[in-house]
Parts: sequence; C-alpha cells; structure tokens
Amino acid sequence: MVAALEEDIVLGRLHPRERLIEEDLIARFGATRHLARQALIELDRMGLIERIPNRGAQVRSYTVDEVEQLYVLRGLLEAEAARLIALPMPPDDLAELKALQAAHDRAIAAGDVAAIFRANLAFHRKLFSCCRNVFLSDAITAAAQRAHGIRFLVLTAPHEREAARKEHHAMIAAIEALDSDLLVHLCRNHLPASKAAYLRAFGQVPRESL
Repeated sequence: MVAALEEDIVLGRLHPRERLIEEDLIARFGATRHLARQALIELDRMGLIERIPNRGAQVRSYTVDEVEQLYVLRGLLEAEAARLIALPMPPDDLAELKALQAAHDRAIAAGDVAAIFRANLAFHRKLFSCCRNVFLSDAITAAAQRAHGIRFLVLTAPHEREAARKEHHAMIAAIEALDSDLLVHLCRNHLPASKAAYLRAFGQVPRESL
C-alpha cells in the first residue's frame, strides 16, 4: 500500500493538498483500518503526506521557502556525495551504473512514466552509493523521498525527461573522463528543473492556508 501510494504521489495521480481518506484506502486495497493507518503513518514519516488534526491526511504541499530549503539541502548533499566518489570508478560499479541508465533510456523511449521513475531512482541510488558513506547516501535518499511530491511535473513532461536523460549520460561521461569537478557540477545542477516547475504550479500557497 505504501509503495503504491508513493508512486501515485510521484506520478501526479495524487496532487498536493489532496486528501487521503482511510475508508477509501480500505476499499481500494482491501486492507484493514489498522493497515491503512500504518500506511499513512509511514507516508508521513517519509515526508510525502501530512496528518493535520481534525482534518485528516493529505498529500504534502510545500511553501516557496520550504521548497527552496529542501533543494538547498539536496544540492549540498548530492554535490558532497559526488565529490567523494573516487575516480576511476571500479569497473563493476561503472558497468552497473551504465546498465541502470540503459533501463532509464528504454523507459523514456517507451513513455512509461512509472518505469522512468523507478529507473531514475535506481540510477541515482547507485551513483550516490559510490561515495562510500552510507549515512550520506541514506540522507540523500530521505531528502529525495521528501521531494517526490515536487518532482511529478518533471516526470510527466517529455522534454524534461529527455533533459534528465542527457544529464545522466553526461555524468557517466564525466566519470569515465575522471573529471570529478564536472561530476559535482552536473549533480548540483540536475535538481533545479523540478523545483522550478513545482513553484510555477503550486509555490505561492502560504503555509497557514495548507
């Protein structure tokens, strides 16, 4: 249930501020009320929804300042992880990264948005795992999860998906060229598109009105 709802949020099937009602989840998944509540607790922990007293659960929505702060954090974490990746990258790691990107390429060619999301996630998890700092890579994963509800506008826009694909290939090329500075630059600048798209669509909502 958690994975299905996470994907619904990422792919824009559930929108910011859309309510999640326990009875609807019970009916959709054939789950008990206990399991539905546990799923909402886990999604809240992941930063994908927020549970508001007397109002229930809704898909997390961010103010302008919150989006800016989250993406500052993501930029710092991902740039530092990229800096820590030792070059040359071990051949097995590089081969796996290329295979994951090939899967991302195929998903984009097929226009399969769910597969694009999963392949993109796998590529970045592998890339940043190569920093060899498990706490840093875990922090990157946690921050990226919080941004799931922000990224859906980019995932569903063909030109943005193609831009991300090209940037992934540029990262691989930088790794092969042993250019750590370029890799750091590419990782830091890979993030702003999703932030900008979300702010254009939702960013002017003050926190007190959420």
